[in-house]
Amino acid sequence: MGVLSLRLCRAAGAQGGVSLGEELITCLDVWFTYPGGVRALKGLTCSVSEGEVTVLLGPNGAGKTTLLLVMAGLLEPERGRVLFKGKDVRELGPEVRKHIGVVFQDPDDQLFCPTVFDDVAFALRQLGLPEAEVEARVIEVARELGIERLLNRPPFRLSYGEKRKVALATALVYEPEVLLLDEPIASLSPKYVAFVKELLLGGREQGKTFVVATQDVDFALEIADYAYVLVDGRVEGEGEPYDVFSNPELLERAELRALRQLLIERAP
Repeated sequence: MGVLSLRLCRAAGAQGGVSLGEELITCLDVWFTYPGGVRALKGLTCSVSEGEVTVLLGPNGAGKTTLLLVMAGLLEPERGRVLFKGKDVRELGPEVRKHIGVVFQDPDDQLFCPTVFDDVAFALRQLGLPEAEVEARVIEVARELGIERLLNRPPFRLSYGEKRKVALATALVYEPEVLLLDEPIASLSPKYVAFVKELLLGGREQGKTFVVATQDVDFALEIADYAYVLVDGRVEGEGEPYDVFSNPELLERAELRALRQLLIERAP
């Protein structure tokens, strides 16, 4: 087990009273419409269990990103409720940011400070931590992600893959209980994909909780404990990975590529 996985588990282990399988995030009949009238979520109900990797599968426009933002309390649903450990996220207010981290698909949406160090330190400074502790935690997570040499560089001078790692560091540094990742392997090299898999699977072994939005069925099969298939803002199907991914009709409705080898193995 690498240091990266150990960091992911630290916050979960400190909680002590949370048992595997307890619902951390619950969305109940959630509706959301963007300004201009685009309805992204239409009565969606789902849950995220502690210690699991929950995958949101679906085509572009299915509502995956919107659902992540609603879960994190960054968007407020017009109807329905979003609960974190049984408490409405609207009642938690900014406090929810301490518990739920988000990594956006486009790292430029997450990086806005003059240097990488300042971006990674931003959330810790917002929490009012002493600067000495901020510096120590930033350096620690930078070492674990292999970005220590980038700390004094401006984010706009980084490669796309480097930006993705820095964006990940901005969430990991404050050790959230749940980490939400939007299309974490899109347009990235096989080496980075392997890095993300290690992050997810290593963290899961230690009881960390993830929600991953993706269109990649093969990737989802490798990491998922439970999967939701979204189509047009609704849950079209859900279940254990093999049950979901071996349903060709469901995957076709969601415009997702079926796993041919899996279908052969599951054939009667």
